[in-house]
Order: sequence, then structure tokens, then C-alpha cells
Amino acid sequence: MPEVLLADFKVKRLEVLNEKGEADPELLPELSDAQIWRLYELMLLARIFDERAVALQREGRIGTYPPIRGQEAAQVGSAFALTKQDWLFPSFREMGAHLTLGYPIPQLLQYWGGDERSQKVPVGLNIFPFCVAVGSQIPQAAGAALAARYRRDPVAIVTYFGDGATSKGDFHEAMNLAGVFNLPLVFICQNNQWAISIPLKGQTASASLAQKAVAYGFEGVQVDGNDVFAVYRATGQAVAKARSGAGPTFIECLTYRMADHTTADDAGRYRSGEEVAFWAARDPILRLERFLERRGLWSPQKREEAAAQAAALVDAGVAEMEALPPPAATELFDEILATLTPRQAGQRKVR
Repeated sequence: MPEVLLADFKVKRLEVLNEKGEADPELLPELSDAQIWRLYELMLLARIFDERAVALQREGRIGTYPPIRGQEAAQVGSAFALTKQDWLFPSFREMGAHLTLGYPIPQLLQYWGGDERSQKVPVGLNIFPFCVAVGSQIPQAAGAALAARYRRDPVAIVTYFGDGATSKGDFHEAMNLAGVFNLPLVFICQNNQWAISIPLKGQTASASLAQKAVAYGFEGVQVDGNDVFAVYRATGQAVAKARSGAGPTFIECLTYRMADHTTADDAGRYRSGEEVAFWAARDPILRLERFLERRGLWSPQKREEAAAQAAALVDAGVAEMEALPPPAATELFDEILATLTPRQAGQRKVR
């Protein structure tokens, strides 16, 4: 019997801004100089917040913390493409996205200090709580997308996760649901090359993670995750597609975690200094600075000024977080259920 071709596919990789700061004019998003500078400010804020959080953990002032160094473009670029009506389902390493969308700095630090009151999201921010359990937020996002589809709500549901989550059943179940029901869902994978100490090649034999979308019946695209313009462009197209009812998209942001997995990890035990140096030369902030300098919008002095402003914001957030009184024991029950069970109500009573 003759062979029948059942499927044929290609996976595209998008890059707009190269390591020298040169941008493809045909692919460069329509952003004003002010908007591009804002992207830079947010990436710098994310970097400084991250450095300060690591320092706070080392001083015993917050708990274990997962650094985002090197992933600023993937987070800021994608979040910058969202509207206040869209919904975000993060994992535990999306502080850059939180900061871009206006999540209060004191609350971010509160969370990593172990204070669950921080999970009460401010009014006007459609951001679900952090999910430390790897991949658990992805089917939750699929459920929200299904609800939006039934309600004919023209919004995009966006969920973030790392390459390690693609090895979890949660990921595949949500991808299948999104494909079958044509959900308004955007999957953003920050492929930072390592699932703690397991390299990407130890997780999949696929040439890319983006191609996994093909098996579930929708588009997958790989972008240079250290290129803020590529991430913004791809996310903008994906969320517009979702809002229009045209279905889901899987975006693989190829980036690198330049720091340890968390402050409880020592990445030097499983990866080489040469590998880290290779990616450090491709730093997303450095790349954008070179672009801005070419446009006459950046100088070392302007960087110092922007960094000082970001540091002041973070320092104010630290001071506010540390000035908060500790939670009362009864607050453990707040925001858990609409109505406490009789047993919980009894436990809540002050003895």
C-alpha cells in the first residue's frame, strides 16, 4: 500500500534584535522611543529587584528565593503585550512579569518572606497566586480559558512555566484541552535550559519545545528569549489571536538562567563556567542597551540614573515590607473559603 502523509510541520524561530543591538526593521514592533525606554526601565527594575532579593535572603531577611537573572526580556517583553483585562497564571519565577503589570514590590517580597497575605492580589490585577508546585498552574489556566470561551469573554489567558514543566502531565493535559476546545490560551515557556540540575537534553529528544504544540493541533513558535522585541511581538500576536477566538499558541522563549535555580541551589555543581559566560555575553539587558545607544537614547549616565530610580523603588518596597506587623494566627483562615466549615470556625477562635 502507498504511504500517506498524515502531517507535515515546521517550527519557526523569531529574532528581531541581535546580540550587537541591531534590529530587523521589518520585524521591529511599532513601539515609540518612550515605550522602548519603558521596556528598558522595567528590565532594569527586574534585575535590581532580583539582586536585592538574593541579598535579602543571604541576610536572613526573606526565605528561599528563585532568581530571574537572564530572563528579564522573556518576562517583561511578554507581560508588556498584555492588557488589564487579560489573565495571568504564573509559576514561581515571574517577578519580571509581576513588576511589569504593577504588582506591588512590598507584596512580592512579603511572599518570599513567607507571608501568605501577599497572595491577596490588588484590585485591578488579574494575576493568580504563585504556583511553586511545578506545572500545576497550567491546567488551572486551561480551566479559566474554557470559562472565558463559554462566557464569550474576549480576553487572553496567559500561563508561564519553565522547560521542566513540559515533562509534567499537567502540561500535556492542558495542551490537549486547549487544542480540542480551541481555547483563548497562550502558553509561555521560559526555556532556561535547566530544570534544576537536569539539562534540556535530559527532558526531551525533540528539536524544540515549541513543536510539542503541533501534536495538540495548534501553533508553536520559538523566539529568542533574550530579545525583548521578539518576545513582545510573538506575545502580542498570540494574545490578539486568543482574544479573537482563533485559538491557543505555544511560545518557547529560548533563554538562560544565569543564576542558581534558587538560593538553596549551587548551579556550579552541575554546569560549567564556560556555559554561563557564553550566555552572560548574550545578556538581554546589555543587548537592549546597545540598541538604545545606537538610537542615541542610552549612555552610561542614563543607565546610572535609571538604575538609581529602580533601586529607590525597591528599597522603599523593602522598608515597607519590613515595617509590616506579623500576621495574627487567625489570619491563617482568611481568604481560604467563602464560609469556613464548623471545624475551621472552631479552630479560628482565639483561645
